[in-house]
Amino acid sequence: MKVVHTIEELRDQLRGQLRVAFVPTMGNLHEGHLALMKTARQHGDPVVASIFVNRLQFGPNEDFDRYPRTLPADIEKLERDRNVYVLFAPDEKEMYPEPQNFRVQPPADLGGILEGEFRPGFFTGVSTVVLKLLSCVQPRVAVFGKKDYQQLMVVRAMCRQFQLPVEIVPQETVRAEDGLALSSRNGYLTPQERAEAPMLYATLRRLQARLHEGVRDTALLEREAIATLTERGWKVDYVAVRRQRDLLPPTQEEMEREEPLVALAAAKLGTTRLIDNLEL
Repeated sequence: MKVVHTIEELRDQLRGQLRVAFVPTMGNLHEGHLALMKTARQHGDPVVASIFVNRLQFGPNEDFDRYPRTLPADIEKLERDRNVYVLFAPDEKEMYPEPQNFRVQPPADLGGILEGEFRPGFFTGVSTVVLKLLSCVQPRVAVFGKKDYQQLMVVRAMCRQFQLPVEIVPQETVRAEDGLALSSRNGYLTPQERAEAPMLYATLRRLQARLHEGVRDTALLEREAIATLTERGWKVDYVAVRRQRDLLPPTQEEMEREEPLVALAAAKLGTTRLIDNLEL
C-alpha cells in the first residue's frame, strides 16, 4: 500500500487509472470502515482511501480537538486487510492552503433538517470536503456507509446536481453483536454507557415492530421512542420517521400505501452523541 500526503503525490500514483474506487474516512478505522474498503474493491481497482479529520464539519463546541487520530494503527489495519492500494493522508495545510471561502451549501429541505438542524453547518462542511476529495481523487465510484444515512443522501444529491462522473455506492451499517452500530465515537463510551448504547438500535427495532402491528401515526411512534430513551437517561435530539427518498415526513396516504420509510435517531449517552437509523 502506498501512503501519500500531498495531492501531487496522489495524482502521480493515479495517473491513467480509470476505474478508481474511493473511500473517504476520518480515520480511527474499525470493521465498519474495512467493510467499505471491501465493497470498494468489488466496484473498482485501484482502491483509494483517505484519512482526514475535517475541521469544517465540526461545530465550535464539538470534538474536533479530541477526535481520535490513530494514523499508524490505521495504516497497519489497511496493510493487513490488503484492499487499499493508495492511502491519502493529507494534513490541514494541504487540504486548505488558504481560507476555504468557496463552500457547498446543501438545500435546507435536505441539509437543514435532522442532523443539519442540530449541527448547523455540518453538511456544508461535509459537502465541501467531499467535493474537494472527489476532485483530488477523481474516482469512478465512491463508497459511503448507510450509518450516516442523511450524509449519504446529501452526497448523492450533490454529485447529481454537479454532474460529477462518480457513482455513489451505499454500504450497509456494520454492527457489533449486540446491535450497536460501529463508530469511532463509541470509544468515548464508559463501560456502563457501552452496555446501554445498543438500546438506541433496539428502540428503532421496537418502532419498526409497532409499524408492523399496524400503527400508522408517525408522531406517536416518534414520541414513544423518545420517551423510551429519555426514561433510560438518554438526551434525545430526535427520533424521526421519514421517507427514504427525500427524508421528508410521509403523508397519511403514503403511510397507508406503505411508502418506503426510514427511522433516524440521534441522542447523547453521557457526553457521547450517537446516531443510528433503520430502513422500514
